Amino acid sequence: PWGRMMRAIRDNEDAAEAMGKNVTSRHLQIFILGSAICGVAGAMMTTLDSQLTPSSYQPLRFTFLVWVMVIVGGSGNNFGSVLGGFLIFFLWVQVEPMGAILMQILTAGMAEDNGLRLHLLDSVAHMRLLTMGLILILVLRFAPKGLIPEK
Repeated sequence: PWGRMMRAIRDNEDAAEAMGKNVTSRHLQIFILGSAICGVAGAMMTTLDSQLTPSSYQPLRFTFLVWVMVIVGGSGNNFGSVLGGFLIFFLWVQVEPMGAILMQILTAGMAEDNGLRLHLLDSVAHMRLLTMGLILILVLRFAPKGLIPEK
């Protein structure tokens, strides 16, 4: 019932209020719940890094990656978000080694001191960001509601 009420408020606040739901109270409840989750996540991140320094925060890793996980899985479905999280994290971990192998194969015919070959081999870490961007573009183009959309 609580989830259906939240969905009703999200879809049409006026209709939910006409059905007797206190929309303002629910907005406040969601704000408090979201703030508590963000507070716990911040405490966990600070504990993981042993300290919180602005220079050590990597937005591409902590913010962009989570958004990609939710968008790929499906934002209106909890199972889809979890699936997107597992899929994107697996790819995040595996793309760099696979990219190194791919670059070794592509540059096998070049000389050892070739500038292009050295640049490509040094740029393997960027394969992660390239792959995440490519996946995001493909999902938004061919499955805009995610792999498992909301019912």
